[in-house]
Amino acid sequence: MKLFKALTAKLQTNLFKNSLWGILSNIFQNILFSVFFIVIARQYETHDFANYIIANTLYSFVAGFSTLGLGSWFIRELMHSEDKKALIDKFLKIQLYLGLVFYVFNVGISFVLYDSSLIRSLSLIIGINVIFDNLIYMIKFMNIAQFEQKKSFVILTVEALLKFLLACLLLIKTVPIIYLSVMLIVLRLVTLNLFIKFGSSNQINIRHILYAKVDRQEIKKIVAANWSFVIIASISVIYWRIGNIIVSKYLTLVDVANYEVSYRLFSMAEILPVIVASSIYPLMINAHKLGLPNMKPIYKNAFLAYAAYGLMAYTFVYSFSDLIIPFLFGDKYLETAAYCNEMFLTILIFPTALIQAHVLLTMKLEKLDMICNVASLVINLLLCFIGLHYFKSLSVINYAIFFSFLAFHLVQDIVLIRRKVTTVLHVTSFYAGSAAIVFGFYFLSDYINKIYLYFIFWAVLALIFAGVFFKWFYKKQVPVINQPEVADPLIP
Repeated sequence: MKLFKALTAKLQTNLFKNSLWGILSNIFQNILFSVFFIVIARQYETHDFANYIIANTLYSFVAGFSTLGLGSWFIRELMHSEDKKALIDKFLKIQLYLGLVFYVFNVGISFVLYDSSLIRSLSLIIGINVIFDNLIYMIKFMNIAQFEQKKSFVILTVEALLKFLLACLLLIKTVPIIYLSVMLIVLRLVTLNLFIKFGSSNQINIRHILYAKVDRQEIKKIVAANWSFVIIASISVIYWRIGNIIVSKYLTLVDVANYEVSYRLFSMAEILPVIVASSIYPLMINAHKLGLPNMKPIYKNAFLAYAAYGLMAYTFVYSFSDLIIPFLFGDKYLETAAYCNEMFLTILIFPTALIQAHVLLTMKLEKLDMICNVASLVINLLLCFIGLHYFKSLSVINYAIFFSFLAFHLVQDIVLIRRKVTTVLHVTSFYAGSAAIVFGFYFLSDYINKIYLYFIFWAVLALIFAGVFFKWFYKKQVPVINQPEVADPLIP
């Protein structure tokens, strides 16, 4: 009964409600987006599909830093600002300016990097998303700060439904890839209007935004004071998208398609930790105001859950990728499963690295986190170029991502140990436990069918964990009864 009450209390928290809405809606959205992506991969020739991916990658690459990573800064400022309306208008106008500038930049790099007229034409169209995304980005972070992510999730679900309907039309009649890109821009414009009208709680007025006074010096001042956020937010996108650009320049269009299919599946696995982390971040900020001891339990509980999730996600893909990928994308992607397994090595450490990054931001160590991100990106690029010099294989890109992420995680661990947030025992237990589970799974898969093994393996671990948890929980609930002291008759 006590356990039931404790669980019920947890279900009533803002963290659970926002995270649940985020997870459910994002799962639904990604199912629909994935259907759209699968239809494109099946309906178009590899040449057109790969060129579309390249143009889309360039847009995603630029969009990664077009907002200058000011979302986390905006959340912090909005939670403390007395004049929230003025801050919202000013920030939205800044994002509009930045979107226009980086759209031009997106088109420019497409002409510099590629001679293909198709890639250039697609970049002119798809790049418009940079402008729309900057404005949507601001409204989404406004909702996060006010614990109203539900609005963002509903609108993005509507967009996913519209894309799904477009995918259904493509099954009936395939249109040229250029026309498809125009249709997608129109859908994104509809999404932006929904965010402005329904997703902002009437806090956005276009006239006020246009008349908001924001001069260049003020933008420079904000960016100069928060330039570390720019690096942190942009690297998270660049980290993955730079891989696709490198593949497109050094390997084949088939490798471009294989990388993108693997990344799409990886991005689906990111949903849960990213959404939950966005809800945990404001909680950690409020807890940290009361002192480090108040924040540490939130971090430790999240770390444990994230570590378990990473292991379950990796072993799932390792077990089922040979079946799932050909079934979804067709027989021309039979070889993709092996590359997908390589990419998913990173999911073992991505979730815990994410929550530790939020801890650093909470402690206002964003510059240190920025240095870690830059160092990790440099390691990634060095490993890519050195590896591709000797081996022309997509595996080089996947392993470069994993080892550079591992280096990033290790540096985080060292910082948090020194800051008394975690301990050496906690860190070593994480790496040793993760390695034991992964290698144990590899060993058992030689003797047991991987599909059956996945369910048996995690069922056994779940039972062990449940036994330990219940024993700990009820032991914690049992009151200690102080017995009155009785004089020992043998002692004079």
